[in-house]
Amino acid sequence: MQVAAQKNARCAAVRPKAASRRVQVCVAARYANWREQVESAPSSSSSSSSSVEPKKILMMGGTRFIGLYLARQLVEAGHEVTLFTRGKKKVAYEIPDDTPSSFASFSRSIKHIQGDRMDFPEVERKLAREGFQVVYDINGREAVEVEPVLKGTKSTLEQYIYCSSAGVYLKNDQMPHREEDAVDPKSRHKGKLDTEELLRKSGVNFTSVRPVYIYGPLNYNPVEEWFFHRLKAGRPIPVPGSGQQVTQLGHVKDLATAFVKVLGNKKAARQIYNISGERFVTFDGIAKACAKAMGVPEPELIHYNAKDFDFGKDKPFPMRDQHFFASVDKAMADLDWQPEFSLLDGLKDSYQKDFGRGTFRKEPNFKCDDIILEKHKPKAAAAAAAPAMSRSSWR
Repeated sequence: MQVAAQKNARCAAVRPKAASRRVQVCVAARYANWREQVESAPSSSSSSSSSVEPKKILMMGGTRFIGLYLARQLVEAGHEVTLFTRGKKKVAYEIPDDTPSSFASFSRSIKHIQGDRMDFPEVERKLAREGFQVVYDINGREAVEVEPVLKGTKSTLEQYIYCSSAGVYLKNDQMPHREEDAVDPKSRHKGKLDTEELLRKSGVNFTSVRPVYIYGPLNYNPVEEWFFHRLKAGRPIPVPGSGQQVTQLGHVKDLATAFVKVLGNKKAARQIYNISGERFVTFDGIAKACAKAMGVPEPELIHYNAKDFDFGKDKPFPMRDQHFFASVDKAMADLDWQPEFSLLDGLKDSYQKDFGRGTFRKEPNFKCDDIILEKHKPKAAAAAAAPAMSRSSWR
C-alpha cells in the first residue's frame, strides 16, 4: 500500500508542460539576478563561503552522515538552516566531534519542517511560504522528487546544490573519471542523471556534486566498517580478483566542506564537480590502511574469483569489482578546496570516533567469507570459526 501511495504521489506531482515552463522562466529570472549580483560584487582571490552573507537554507534530508556534518558547517558559518525530513529521527543528532556547548548551540539553531518528500503537493505547499534562498538536496534520488522543491521555492531560490554520485559514469578505458566524461544511462544512479538534466533544463543556478566512496564516523554504508569488523575478529580478508583494482575514498568532512565552498561561488554556477580524496588506492591497500588505522597487524588477504561462487543476494565485498576513481582537479581549482584528510588519517578518524568506541551500523556477517575460505583456505576457515562479536560483548 505504501508503494502504491508513493506511485500515486508521483503521478499527482506531474504538471502540464505549460506549468513547467512557467517554473523554468521564473527560476531562470532568479538565476539571472543572482549572476548580476555576484558578478558586480568585489572580486577576491578566494571564493570561500566565509564571505557569503547569511542565507536562508533548506536541506532536504540532513539527519544522517553527510547531512549531519554539512548542517554543522552551515550553521557555524552563520546561515539559517532548516531540515525537511519525515521526523522519524532526531533533528539535532550529536556527532563525535561535538562538545556539550557546540551541540547545545547547534540544537538551538537548527530548524525543521516535517513532511513526506513523496507527497509532492504537500512539499510544494509547505516550502512556498518559507522564502528559502538556497536548497541543499542531500537525499534526492529521482528527478520527479525535485520538481516540487523547485516549484515551492521558485519565487526566492538563488541556488540549488545537489548530491549526485560518481556512479553515473560509463566505464572508461581512460581514468580517472572527469566531469566531462560520458555517463551511463543504464546506471543504477540513472535517477541522479535525470535530476541533473532537469536542473540543467530548468535554468536554475545549480551545482551537482558527485562523490565517489564516502567514509568517516557514522557512515551508514559498510565501507571501512566492513574491513574493521574482519580485522577486529582477526580474520583473513577476502578480496576479489588480484586486489589491485584502483578506487578512491573521500572523508565525509571533506565532502561537507566542498558542499559549503559551492555556496555563493560564481565559478560553481551550473557546474558538476567530482569530490573525493586526492589520491587513489587499491583494494589490498584499503585493507592494509584499515589495519594501520586500528593499530593491528597487517591482515592475511585471500584473493578469489567471484565467478566461482554463488553468493545469492549476499554481497561478498563492499565495493564494485572494477577500477573506480575520479579526478578532483576541477573542484580544487574552482572552489578553493582541498581534502584535509589523507586516507590513513581519515581512517584513523573514523575508527577512533566510531568503530573503536564500539559503535557501528551493522552487525558483522561472515557468511560469504566462510564460503570463500572453505574453498581457498580450509585451515584458515577452521581457525576463523569463532563466533561474531556482538555489541553486547564489545570490550
